[in-house]
Amino acid sequence: MAGLPDDYGLAERPRAPGFAGCLERAAELISAALFSVLFTVFVIQIFSRYVMGKPAGWTLELTLILFLWITFWNAAFLLRERDHVAFDLIYMEVGEGRRRILAILGTVAVVASFAASLLPSLDYVTFMKIERTWILDIRFDLVFSCYIVFLAGVILFGLNRLVGLFGRRWRDHL
Repeated sequence: MAGLPDDYGLAERPRAPGFAGCLERAAELISAALFSVLFTVFVIQIFSRYVMGKPAGWTLELTLILFLWITFWNAAFLLRERDHVAFDLIYMEVGEGRRRILAILGTVAVVASFAASLLPSLDYVTFMKIERTWILDIRFDLVFSCYIVFLAGVILFGLNRLVGLFGRRWRDHL
C-alpha cells in the first residue's frame, strides 16, 4: 500500500538524545509500571469474582483510575505526532514548504486551544478535591490531575515542535 512504511510503524523508534532520552525512558517505565499494576489488579478482580465468588469493589475502582492515568500519560508523553490518526489528504499532496505552513498552523491551533483550556481545567480539577471516590476514598483532584499532566505535556511538545518547525532542520518536524 502506498504511503505506509514497511514496518507499519511497529519498529522500535529512535530515542531522543541526551537528557530528553532519559525523560522519555522514564515516561516509558512509569507507563509500564502503571500497566503492570493495572494488569495485577485486573487479575485479582477476575479471581475474586469468578473463583472466590465474591467481587472486590476496590479492584474495579482502581482499574478505572489506572486506565485513566495510563491513557492520558501515554497520550501526553509517549505518542508522537505521526502516531496520531490524522486527516492528511491535503497535507500529503502539497510540497514541503506548504506542509511546513500547515504544520505550523495546526500546531499553533492545538497549542492555543490546549493552553486556553489549561487554567479552567486546573480550576475544575482543584475544585474536585471536595469529592472522593466511593470505595478507595481517593480525592477526585488526584484522580483527574492526570488530565492536567496531559494538557501540559501536549502544550510542551507542541511548543517544541514549533521551535523545530522554525529552525534550520524544520523538515525533521514535518
